Amino acid sequence: MNIAGVLTWGRANKRLLSILAALAVAAIGLSALFGLLHSVRPRAVRHAFDALSAAQVAGALALTAASYLLLTLYDSAALHVLGRRLPWRTAALASFTSYTLSHNLGLALLTGGSARYRVYRAAGLGGGEIGSVIALASLAFWNGVILLAGIAAAASTHILPFFDWGLSLHGLHLAGLATITLCLVPLLLRHFGLTAIEVGGWRTPLPGPAMSASMTLVAALDLAAASAALYILLPAPDPSAFPLFFLGYALAIIAALISHVPGGLGVFEAVVIATVPGDKAELLAALLAYRIIYYLLPLLVAALLLAWHESRAWHGPAREIAAAGESLLRELAPPLLAALVFAGGLILLLSGSTPADTARMHDLKHVLPLPFVEASHLAASLSGTLLLFLAPGMLRRLDGAFVATRALLAAAILFSLAKGFDYEEALILGGIAAALQWSRPAFYRRTALIDAPLSTGWIAAALTAILASAFAGFFAYKHIAYDSSLWWQFSLKGDAPRFLRALFGIAVLLAGLALWRLFAPSPRTARNSDTVDFQDLEPAFALADHTDAFLALTGDKRFLLADEGDAFLMYRVAGANWIVMGDPVGNEARWSDLLWKLRERADAAQGRLLLYQIGARTLPYAIDLGLGIVKYGEEACVELAGFTLAGPQAKTLRHAERRAVQDGARFAILAPDEVSQHILELGAVSDDWLHAKKQREKAFSLGSFDPAYIAHFPCAVVRIDGRIVAFANILATPNREEMSVDLMRHVANLPYGVMDYLFIRLMEHARAEGYRRFTLGIAPLAGIDGRKLAPAWARGAAFLFRHGEMLYGFGGLRSYKAKFATHWEPRYIAGPRGMGFAQAMAAVHRIVSRPPAKKKAAPPALVLV
Repeated sequence: MNIAGVLTWGRANKRLLSILAALAVAAIGLSALFGLLHSVRPRAVRHAFDALSAAQVAGALALTAASYLLLTLYDSAALHVLGRRLPWRTAALASFTSYTLSHNLGLALLTGGSARYRVYRAAGLGGGEIGSVIALASLAFWNGVILLAGIAAAASTHILPFFDWGLSLHGLHLAGLATITLCLVPLLLRHFGLTAIEVGGWRTPLPGPAMSASMTLVAALDLAAASAALYILLPAPDPSAFPLFFLGYALAIIAALISHVPGGLGVFEAVVIATVPGDKAELLAALLAYRIIYYLLPLLVAALLLAWHESRAWHGPAREIAAAGESLLRELAPPLLAALVFAGGLILLLSGSTPADTARMHDLKHVLPLPFVEASHLAASLSGTLLLFLAPGMLRRLDGAFVATRALLAAAILFSLAKGFDYEEALILGGIAAALQWSRPAFYRRTALIDAPLSTGWIAAALTAILASAFAGFFAYKHIAYDSSLWWQFSLKGDAPRFLRALFGIAVLLAGLALWRLFAPSPRTARNSDTVDFQDLEPAFALADHTDAFLALTGDKRFLLADEGDAFLMYRVAGANWIVMGDPVGNEARWSDLLWKLRERADAAQGRLLLYQIGARTLPYAIDLGLGIVKYGEEACVELAGFTLAGPQAKTLRHAERRAVQDGARFAILAPDEVSQHILELGAVSDDWLHAKKQREKAFSLGSFDPAYIAHFPCAVVRIDGRIVAFANILATPNREEMSVDLMRHVANLPYGVMDYLFIRLMEHARAEGYRRFTLGIAPLAGIDGRKLAPAWARGAAFLFRHGEMLYGFGGLRSYKAKFATHWEPRYIAGPRGMGFAQAMAAVHRIVSRPPAKKKAAPPALVLV
């Protein structure tokens, strides 16, 4: 396979490669950890864990609370820099939920960023401002890492084992001092006059010297508290050795962030054990306790608090607001509970991979027979595996996922008690189940669980968790020689055989889940059920008063037809995005019902609806649907009754026409049957145009040079010396309300004025045929006012319109159309608010810029010209 083939395969299998890459990084981290712990006995880790004193745990809890309290000040300071005065409790809720999610799941922008977005959007911040808060908080965090790492290196009295390859202590001190100076970069930028970072329409102000120093200090104190929460869990921690310890800790959190492994699982532990001197068994015990205290406990607290508030919101005076979807806590509860359910699954897997308490197992034999213990151990591990894959359904608010998760948690509590009387584990699972039950109204989407999509990130996270539990089991039983008889040993002390059987059961369950998904009915099969025959669209075409309706004939759309048959809308499904092209077509009395039907279908499929390039008549329906409105641009319209070449305003058009005629230009209109006879000549012109413009065919919102599409319409051509040098296919409504063109193409080195001449003749032809108006298409981003107080999207669009000529030629396109236009009509995009809008627009870009390889042609009988 050549390089191009490899790249094509990689793009087609991007999801698979992403999962494999995440698993590879996790496997490398766990393998390194296994190698570092080759001489460590599992019993030594257990003893070190049991030896942790109440004072150590209390100190770690206090330092964890201090760290999370300081984390809330990141956002407070960022909001101060932006000049947005919000209550501290709002910033605290945003930062606490954000960091709790990102600490446990990784992918900070996708998990923590989404939590911040929900909180701040409800508080009135725009998308650009929320992005600025995230950017400023990240800047403060990294500045804190740099400052504290530099101080630790400068104050260290020893060399880390990791650096024991020639770096002297003096060199380490110099490196620390040099690192500290990097904190001055933001101050230097302000000193040289840079007060903000501006990318396109997104602008983030830089903090002043005092605020920058304060934010860096807060970050340094947060990191000091977070690292001290781990350090205090070590036996007899020496305060003088803390700088050396922090260097290893800093390297560990950097490695964990770069790896994108959920929570840095395995990677963080491997780096700490590799860099921090000390007994490895004690280090591992401290890391396990740290995981529980600093990661899982805040997640449980956050979920319980949100569930409590959720219950109050749904059962208190705010019932109507929450039912309308405006409850912020309703938005935050599903992601936090999804993370908590995932954590519960991981706990069950790790518990099933490690030895049970001997004393409890001795007591248990007097209560339960051995077969029940064995079956409970296997069932608990399988329940944990299923919880990992149910968590995404919780995130998507599926009622099926809620019911299944609640049942599994209840069963897992019993299994935990029956397999080894793990009451601590049962209490944690009970807390998760209680939080879940309190948040029941948040899971309102009724859908078949088999249709719930599993994202790449969730699959990678679930498989990483299973990989980590397998690592824990092989580490715990590495001193036991493998023998085939282990599979069939059943005894109260048979922890290793139970682990092997559970691992095999998990593998079988994973294979079953994979086959279930593989042989499940394809969502596309269901979606294709609403395709219709093109002849069914004829009654709606007869009522169309806008030529955009004929984009239905491109063959790349699906249709939703009104029950009466006199109206339809056209759309595409791209992933989770349901994208409607233009206004509905036909009887306007049916538009609202059509749009609501598609809105309900999209919601049932956990999709998002976006209306693309709609006109003013569709705006009221879009607002009723609860969609956000964004102006896309303006359409150039020519009222044909008033179109004239007389007067000073048409001087350039008269000159262009005269020059074209002098160069031998001759205008003609080819009937649809004549178009087929000249298709090769027209194709050559099209190819020349594409090559000269360095373009490729578009789709969805534009037609492409497909003979099956072009042959439906008459075509305006300009010939010079008998050769076609320019053409445009003509779209016209049956009621003679509007005429326009779709494809407009010409040869390279076209004589001056020929395209102006083509449009002049077309408009004169349309007027002679009794058409009311002629449209020249949309000028994207035109007419958007980007004033200082305008929304961030408007300022960004205005900036791109003014300065983006190299990308598209926005201003030039509008200027050209303005030569003909008598007035401009706005066009809009209506879609979900927030990140969902950006995702939907990215999907629009994909389907517009990547035409389908094969199209279904519409029958020529549909052409109504």
